[in-house]
Amino acid sequence: MEAGGWAAAYARLCREGGAEPQQGVVQQLRARAGAGLDLAAQSLSRDTCGALGRLLRDAAPFPALALADCMLGDEGAKLLLHGLCSNTTVKSLDLKGNNLQAVGAEALGKLLQQNKSIQNLVLEWNSLGVWEEGFLLFCQGLSTNRSLQRLDLRNNQINHEGAGELAAALKGNSSLQELDLRWNNVGLLGGRALLNCLHSNRTLQRLELAGNNVPSDILKAVEQAMDHNQDRQSILAENRSRTHVLSKEVLSLKEEKAKQFLNLMDTIDRQREEITRSSRQSSARVGQLQEALAERHSIVNSLKAKLQMAEAALALSEQKVHDLGELLSTAKQEQATMAERQAKDLQQQKQEAADREMKLLRDLSAANEKNLLLRNQVDELERRSKAQQDQLFQLKQDLTNTVADLRLRAVKAEERLDMEKRRFKQGLDDVESLRQKEVDHMTQHMEASERSMQERIQRLEAVRIGLEEELSRVKAAALVERGQAEEELIRARSQARLEEQQRLEHLEEKLRLMMQSRDEAQGCCLQQKQAVGEAQARASQLSLQVESLQRRVEELQQDLSSKEQEKVAEVNKVRVELQEQVGRLQAEQTAQEGLREKIAALERQMKVLSSSHREALLDKEGEMAALLERLRTKEAEISRMREEEAQRASFLQNAILAYVQGSPLGTLSPRK
Repeated sequence: MEAGGWAAAYARLCREGGAEPQQGVVQQLRARAGAGLDLAAQSLSRDTCGALGRLLRDAAPFPALALADCMLGDEGAKLLLHGLCSNTTVKSLDLKGNNLQAVGAEALGKLLQQNKSIQNLVLEWNSLGVWEEGFLLFCQGLSTNRSLQRLDLRNNQINHEGAGELAAALKGNSSLQELDLRWNNVGLLGGRALLNCLHSNRTLQRLELAGNNVPSDILKAVEQAMDHNQDRQSILAENRSRTHVLSKEVLSLKEEKAKQFLNLMDTIDRQREEITRSSRQSSARVGQLQEALAERHSIVNSLKAKLQMAEAALALSEQKVHDLGELLSTAKQEQATMAERQAKDLQQQKQEAADREMKLLRDLSAANEKNLLLRNQVDELERRSKAQQDQLFQLKQDLTNTVADLRLRAVKAEERLDMEKRRFKQGLDDVESLRQKEVDHMTQHMEASERSMQERIQRLEAVRIGLEEELSRVKAAALVERGQAEEELIRARSQARLEEQQRLEHLEEKLRLMMQSRDEAQGCCLQQKQAVGEAQARASQLSLQVESLQRRVEELQQDLSSKEQEKVAEVNKVRVELQEQVGRLQAEQTAQEGLREKIAALERQMKVLSSSHREALLDKEGEMAALLERLRTKEAEISRMREEEAQRASFLQNAILAYVQGSPLGTLSPRK
């Protein structure tokens, strides 16, 4: 990916997180892709740290990452370092002056446990030593790391306990070569712990302890240990280089011998192939000669058959002597000439066969001589291979001699180490003379620590009392708010119930009036139906009386038509009134539906109010639980600090007693 690609990826990650990309970071990504990424003195936000962490999670082309004075804080550093855990390209990381605390130290410990590529780590001006648990996790990660070579911990307020944890981590670490602890609070105990860990750590070559109130004799002993480690590393490097060179030479000799042996085997195989080829050729030639001899024998046999046939013809000619007398002489002459020619031909053929046999014998003798020469060459090659095997055996003996010489040198180096150990023991004997001064210093330090412990206990007691008062105030306020909320809920419920009852009564009254109007309309409809039935009965009676009252038909028809018109008018009036009543009923039904919707809305409002009150009560209860948990943690911390201070005081007292009893003055004084 090019420079613009990394900048675009950073911008995309920022937008996915809902933040705007920082222009300084974009410019550095565009300018430094493929080289070190320098973001020093730029204030990086939390979103930018998260985007950079996700960007650095892959194999980003940044061998060095400078984040000095970027005001990362614990959250930003955690996001960045989480992304660097799986990175395989960053070799150098600078986190100077970023106010890293407990969470940052824990994230650094995880980084050292999981990352396999970082070789240089700068943590100057971060105060990591103040947070004991976080620094312990950082030291645990350092003890398991196998790639870090240089570590800068200047100005981190590391006390003697942090130095002890660092010493325990250095005992398990086998890759760190340079450690800078200048301008911390290591003191005498921390210096001794670091000096003791150097007996088991053989890889650390540089340890800076200036500005830590460490005595000069411990500093000299540390310098001597560093010199020993440097000498040891140089000797190991020289031995490794020599063994590497010797192994290369041995491998080259083996390869040369293998090549020579393969060449010999190839030549032997080629000679064997030539011998087999020559034997095949000679056998083919002998076969050809045998075939030629067989052909000659067949020719001689054919000539013999011809001679027999001639003799038979001669016998036939003798039988015809009487008839062919004249022809007999001519036949005899021709027979004589034919016999002479045949004899000559036989002699010539015999001579040629003898010559060919001589040639074949000479060829056989030459092939036998070649076979003998080839056998002699094979014997000579076998002698050469034996000589080369002897040379290989001699080289193996030389190799064993060189290995023995190296072992003698190693024994000499161990003797030199023993001498250095004796010198170191003499230095320790010189250190015994400074015990009295250290006893005074320890007593002063113990008194000062006791005073500081008492002051700290008083401060913690005051903090605990303040927290208890705050908790009581919060409880009282929560109870008051809870009572007010319950009263408001009760009032709202009673008011809603009253309103609902009034509305229900009003609706019931309207329903009762509507039922009465519906009954009246139904009575009118029944009366009209009765009138219609009576009119129909009258019409039937009139139709029955038509025959008897034909004279009054026209008058009755007129009366009937008028009555029918009146009936239609009355029916129309009744229909109009019924329609008006149905419209009024529908309007009242819609009004009832609106009222029902209002009732449902009020019920929803009541549910929302009750849920909000419940959430408020739950929030208050959660706050009370959180305050109680904080109070418990504070009390646990106070008890733990008291126990730690008591343990430290007992340890100091036991150490002073043991030191005093182990000194010459302690041996002279009687024990109680």
